[in-house]
Amino acid sequence: MSALITAPNIAAPDDFYNALIEAHRGLSDEQSELLNARLILLLANHIGDLHALREALAAARQPIDAPA
Repeated sequence: MSALITAPNIAAPDDFYNALIEAHRGLSDEQSELLNARLILLLANHIGDLHALREALAAARQPIDAPA
């Protein structure tokens, strides 16, 4: 079981951000949402560790579930 890495872990974060923005360039909102969904599933498959994926889901949802 892998623990979820939440500390910065991307060697070139600005390059990744630019690639992500470029991947969305010219897409409609619907196409952009589809790209995000596909990307999430591809990366989840790459990670493959259900424990880490569940941690990621909980961490991503935490600020949404927090009372306003």
